[in-house]
Amino acid sequence: MLCLMPSSVPRPPLRSLSGLIDFECAARWLSFQRAALELHKTPAAVSQQIKHLEEALGFALFARYPRRIAITDRGRALAATLTRVLGELHGKVEALRHDDAERVLRVSTTHSFAMKWLVPKLHRFTAHHPQLDLRVEASDQPVELAADTCDVAVRYVRIDDADAYRDRLIVVHSPAIAAPPRRLADLLHHPLLYEATPELWLRLLAAHRLDALRANFARSYSHGGLLVQAAVAGLGVALVPHTLADEDLIHGRLVMATCKPLASAYGYRVLSSPDKRALAKVRAFTDWIASELAAPTSGPAIAHVAQADT
Repeated sequence: MLCLMPSSVPRPPLRSLSGLIDFECAARWLSFQRAALELHKTPAAVSQQIKHLEEALGFALFARYPRRIAITDRGRALAATLTRVLGELHGKVEALRHDDAERVLRVSTTHSFAMKWLVPKLHRFTAHHPQLDLRVEASDQPVELAADTCDVAVRYVRIDDADAYRDRLIVVHSPAIAAPPRRLADLLHHPLLYEATPELWLRLLAAHRLDALRANFARSYSHGGLLVQAAVAGLGVALVPHTLADEDLIHGRLVMATCKPLASAYGYRVLSSPDKRALAKVRAFTDWIASELAAPTSGPAIAHVAQADT
């Protein structure tokens, strides 16, 4: 087990980036062997590179045991930074390699929005803009637009009164559960599906003067996309953002209960940095997505602003 003691002697700055890529890879896998497979090296070579890096840094990145390694707290912090920086570097290299500033449109959005709304509708955008090479990255983490890792970001955020668009919450279920139309009161014997907390369900039931004690809140999901998919699978009745249920409603995989939608404090905002918003490809995408979300099938759910990050 390697143990490097902190030293009070000032150390010179890193004069080489050698070992950083090996370390980032090993940190992701928590394995020298798996990192070696990805990097096309031997496990011993990966271990040796990381050992030299630890000596240059002056602190341990891994604790080494006979059959495993464990990342240290400092190693974990460095790995997080390296993963972000290397991702930005790879994106920039790809852009420069293909000289694709005008041709490639990079869109970052949440997993749920990408899966349940954006990807099923993208054929309409690409039909009008076949010259664009569209690249969609799904991530629920904030994105720094100034870092130039994407051209447009779409995020689900709280919408204040000054913004033009917001989402709404609707009650949906699979037609296999009950033939439509069904009143909310007639569906309470089914499990009520929710994301994270049943608070919104309680508000809706109170608004309709229904007894929440009759409800079964035994099933929750971590993402809106999973929640919608659970409803499609017939696992219960779900209170979901209309936007995420849109495609399944259009194709008959979900039906709406006959109850008034619940107002949402959230909606989707399209973000672009000031130096990107004037680009033709960015204007084309933001105009298209706003028109799609304002269509009758979806209802208004999006606001566009240009700012440095989100």
